[in-house]
Amino acid sequence: MKNQTAVQQLIDEIVEHLTYDDSLSEDSRITYETIRLVCLGKLKLEKQQIEDAYDDFSINEIGELLTGEQYYNKTFKSE
Repeated sequence: MKNQTAVQQLIDEIVEHLTYDDSLSEDSRITYETIRLVCLGKLKLEKQQIEDAYDDFSINEIGELLTGEQYYNKTFKSE
């Protein structure tokens, strides 16, 4: 299992407590979708920040030269 960032853990906790179904009121649907979009945007921002920071230190612990994106994918992306 890959590591999770703090933002990813938070999103997972939010999703665990939010339930979307067709019986939600229009206001609840809008709120749910807004929360979802904000969370995805923050996750994308955090990913970029991690990549940018890693680009400053691009050799990992075993001497591989990685880009920030490669580091992020190897460390945090679960596939």
